[in-house]
Amino acid sequence: MIGNKYLEELFNYPDEDTALNQLLEMLKNKDEKFINSLNEPIDLTLCDKKEIEFLTKVSALIDYYLQIHGLEVPDWLRDDKLSFKTPYYHPRRISDFDKIKLQITCPGPFRARNVYFDMSGLERV
Repeated sequence: MIGNKYLEELFNYPDEDTALNQLLEMLKNKDEKFINSLNEPIDLTLCDKKEIEFLTKVSALIDYYLQIHGLEVPDWLRDDKLSFKTPYYHPRRISDFDKIKLQITCPGPFRARNVYFDMSGLERV
């Protein structure tokens, strides 16, 4: 059980890409209620494997955007449990060359978790 109502709702979306887009909208718009909700730590020991995987992906995005906006990053977002052993790439179907490029060009919050997003795909209109 994730415990944060916003992240729980995103996790329960039937389509993960839609959930990530919703998350990016909240972060871009600096949704105050959402950002304040992140100050309540999540007990990762209560989360199952799928929830940890989802939280690992979103923690990289949240950490990155909070830093861009000059906001404090809650400690729980940087828990060692929120990191993949093998690289995760989003989008999943990319060339080996693009995978290496992402590993080099992605900012620290992504590399620290072994989560790689195409940064141009994160831009919001």
